[in-house]
Amino acid sequence: MKFFQYPKDADAIRKKFLTAVRKYPDIEQSVERIIASVRKNGDKALLKFTRRFDHAALTEKSLRVSVADLKKAWKGLSPDVREVIRLAAKRIWAFHAPQAQTGYRLKDRTGSSLEYRIAPLASVGLYVPGGTAPLASTLLMNAIPAQIAGVKEIVVVTPPGPGGRINPLILGTAWFLGLKKVYRVGGAQAVSALAFGTQTIPKVDKVAGPGNIYVATAKRMLYGIIDMDMIAGPSEILVIADSSAPLSYVVADLLSQAEHDPLSAAVLIYIGDLDQEAFLKELKRQIALSPRKEIIRKALKHQGIVVKVKTRRDAALLANLKAPEHLEILVKNPMRIVPELRNAGALFVGPFTPEPIGDYVAGTNHVLPTMGTARFFSPLSVSSFSRATSILNFTRKGFESLAKASIRFAEEEELPAHAQAVNIRMNSPGGL
Repeated sequence: MKFFQYPKDADAIRKKFLTAVRKYPDIEQSVERIIASVRKNGDKALLKFTRRFDHAALTEKSLRVSVADLKKAWKGLSPDVREVIRLAAKRIWAFHAPQAQTGYRLKDRTGSSLEYRIAPLASVGLYVPGGTAPLASTLLMNAIPAQIAGVKEIVVVTPPGPGGRINPLILGTAWFLGLKKVYRVGGAQAVSALAFGTQTIPKVDKVAGPGNIYVATAKRMLYGIIDMDMIAGPSEILVIADSSAPLSYVVADLLSQAEHDPLSAAVLIYIGDLDQEAFLKELKRQIALSPRKEIIRKALKHQGIVVKVKTRRDAALLANLKAPEHLEILVKNPMRIVPELRNAGALFVGPFTPEPIGDYVAGTNHVLPTMGTARFFSPLSVSSFSRATSILNFTRKGFESLAKASIRFAEEEELPAHAQAVNIRMNSPGGL
């Protein structure tokens, strides 16, 4: 990990925190070819790319997981795992249900009405990573808000392992949620299939769920043909701590995200005098115990940062600059600093709110903005799976009350046909 002192190293810290989203031309070209191939060749392209990238020889028939296999997977999970899934689902549903919007309708004294109608998307595709870890929790986080919103068709894609195997945890969770359209396909080819549809996989209106850089690149390239939740980058955690926080807690929480990916970011902002020797000793001890130590070491080498600051105000300023996906507060009287923290996907406040609680069973959504986009993006929610329509219905009296103002505005903007569309009704009885 790299150590900095604020404000002495302010310029270097800003450079680290404000790293722009990187583009990879080689990956973009590869994804572009994959998109074109899937659009043209459908299932044939999917089977080709699945053999090449996932080492799984599938047929058109085996692309879709059978309902019997979904049910078998659920029954094959141990009772305690099934109970954990039920608990997580219950809490996720309870947190998200109040987010559902009903819209509204306004009516004025002329009898004219304006309505804001909320409706669910017709279909969504959910991408569930299954490579280095079977993220069944991601399926819960995506599917439940979509179900609350009222989405009728939910399609799940997840990359298979060699032989076409998918972890039973993902399949069992899909069965529990009542999701029966599950497909063995991942990567950019899966996103492409959802965007255009193939002989086997239906076209959807939106794709949600995190994936690797190929998945993120495909979502970005296909945005406009389909909607997307967000372009998620590698996982991030920023911990604000002081001497009241046990170093074992601090280190464990940093590693909880560093283990995701060699590109994951783990940042510590420490208020006061950090015992650097003790910190590094604890870091070394916990890394040695992890079966994912190689991933952690790579992540910390390139994206691990410790910034020592003097005050809470400095800590808040830097946290807002970073705008992290996960922001933990491990300081004395943590709620006092919360009002100063504006930019974060989610805040985890106090010593007994570690980030993994939010990943699994707290109930809040763990699909969060990354790479500084928490400045303007929000966590996945029920509204992510809804769309709004404005409905205008004017009476003759209501029209006449606003017609002259509309004409004047159109004239000022030099759009005569706009004015004419209003004016022609002023001089005609018209009506249907």
